[in-house]
Amino acid sequence: MHKIMFVCHGNICRSPMAEFIFKDMVSKAEISDEFEISSSATSTEEIWNGIGNPVYPPAKRELEKHGIKCDGKRAVQLKKNDYENYDLFIGMDSANIRNMTRIFDGDPKNKIRKLMNYTASGGDVADPWYSDRFDIAYKDIYDGCKALLEKLIK
Repeated sequence: MHKIMFVCHGNICRSPMAEFIFKDMVSKAEISDEFEISSSATSTEEIWNGIGNPVYPPAKRELEKHGIKCDGKRAVQLKKNDYENYDLFIGMDSANIRNMTRIFDGDPKNKIRKLMNYTASGGDVADPWYSDRFDIAYKDIYDGCKALLEKLIK
């Protein structure tokens, strides 16, 4: 069983997109039973009184363009004890990596990775919160998830 947590700043755009893109990929490959996939935030900015905001509407629409649903997903906070419950924590950018390392007080088991490092291009997933280019973020995330899945099933 591969337990994977995708992580971004607020858990309303990039990390839920990655969660549901990856779930769609493993479902189509008929290997969903081999994976536990979720997503979370390094901040609490999208969580109010313990209740997270839903996926940002433009991110949800971009997923729907590709036949992927994310109904019911709400932002959740990454917690220190998550470290023992997952095999990989996949961040969308360098700031996510720094924040995960801080939340976990390090990364002794080398579980923290950056999604785009699985691709030939490397770098960060484009942040659509600032650019409003959810199509570019989708492509980055799709490419990263495809490369991650290929690595995990080899």
